[in-house]
Amino acid sequence: MLFNSFEYGAFLAGVVLIYFLLPYRFRIWLLLAASYFFYMRWQWEYVFLIVAQTLVTYEAGRRIGATENPGVRRAWLAIAVTISLGLLAYYKYANFFIDSLAPVFHAAGLGYLERHLDVILPVGISFYTFQALSYTIDVYRRAHATEGHLGRYALYVAFFPQLVAGPIERATHLLDQFKRRNRFDVERVISGAKLIAWGLFKKVVIADRLAIYVDRVYASPELWSGPTLLIATFFFAFQIYCDFSGYSDIAIGSARILGYDLMRNFRRPYFAHSITEFWKRWHISLTNWFRLYVYYPLGGNRVPYRRWLFNVFVIFILSGFWHGANWTFIMWGVLHGSYYFVESVGTRLRVGEFFEHSLTTYGARFVGILLTFVFVLIGWIFFRSTSVEQAFFILERILTDWDGPIYLGPSQFTTMLSVLLIGTLIIVEFFQEKGYAADYFSPSRFSTPTRWIGYVGLILGIAMLGLSSDAFIYFQF
Repeated sequence: MLFNSFEYGAFLAGVVLIYFLLPYRFRIWLLLAASYFFYMRWQWEYVFLIVAQTLVTYEAGRRIGATENPGVRRAWLAIAVTISLGLLAYYKYANFFIDSLAPVFHAAGLGYLERHLDVILPVGISFYTFQALSYTIDVYRRAHATEGHLGRYALYVAFFPQLVAGPIERATHLLDQFKRRNRFDVERVISGAKLIAWGLFKKVVIADRLAIYVDRVYASPELWSGPTLLIATFFFAFQIYCDFSGYSDIAIGSARILGYDLMRNFRRPYFAHSITEFWKRWHISLTNWFRLYVYYPLGGNRVPYRRWLFNVFVIFILSGFWHGANWTFIMWGVLHGSYYFVESVGTRLRVGEFFEHSLTTYGARFVGILLTFVFVLIGWIFFRSTSVEQAFFILERILTDWDGPIYLGPSQFTTMLSVLLIGTLIIVEFFQEKGYAADYFSPSRFSTPTRWIGYVGLILGIAMLGLSSDAFIYFQF
């Protein structure tokens, strides 16, 4: 059931209507049934994986909370982590390891069975696995009390707005909200509906239109010139942003209508003036997860400089590997780890002070934004490519082959419209950055007529320019 479908609109409306008509004690069970139904519309048999994750992490949390014995607590934590990550590794990475180890076995003269396992990646497994694990770890750390209501905890793991692509929530934020007695709130419904509309616009009008050009070029990069590949990469940067942030907006808006608040997942990442800031604005929930459950346990920044660099690279490599079972994603993580390292060296050498003295404040920030975007763009080449070899080929051609023709897409109008839509997005986000336009649920400083012109334009844009499409990009992760 796609967010960008009439089916989801009818589903959400029906759930909201029944939810607020039901007595409070039945609402948890309604949302849980709706969440399982929502997931079963994708792959009904894999709902048992969610149930298994739920039961394992719930029981581990219950056992951990029931004892003060350090050994027993660690044992149950290890059981939860091993089973949860084991399932994730099997369904997502088994064939990757088979392919990666084959050359090693051949080189050693050992026999090796080269056969892919017949498994299909369950939608959203990376997201709900991390969300379930965060509860068990928080209970172990005594950051959250043991949840005694299995139905409430099951809903926390499977809550349908953010089940398949996040945001990845913590129990300290979302689980406790299911204890509230929400009342129908017209203002929340309106604000949630606005965010859903904005998310739909980013997905079906911008992302899906950009995908036409990107998919054509990246399907056969050897056919295209450097400028064409650069345009396709530029388009992909905004495609993946609008696709994923559009999903997050729809998820947050849907939950808000029901009376629940999900964490923000994006904060205008292409306005970041450094890689450090970029990762405070991009996929915020995943960044927070790795920081809390991997980076801090490794020592964070409270360690010698070399150990800190090691910690940083571990986080970025794991982040890349989390995205997919392909060396391209690992290279993407290594690239961003390298950017972070160079940035830290620059900070130690006070390179930023040179720019601040040489340029105006706005000039220095613009240069920072431009350079950050260029480096992020290079990373997206690896992220989008099907192999590391293809990524290097595309990068080389962008840098050297500028004599060939520029592909203008299926039609010049479509390509020019894509550029116009990117420009529109940048303008809107610029006003959000400056505090003029509404940013999620903050008030707008524009007049009422101006806001209504924007709302009408948004609806007309979705109706007239929206494209029907396949699933969101991040469903594959």
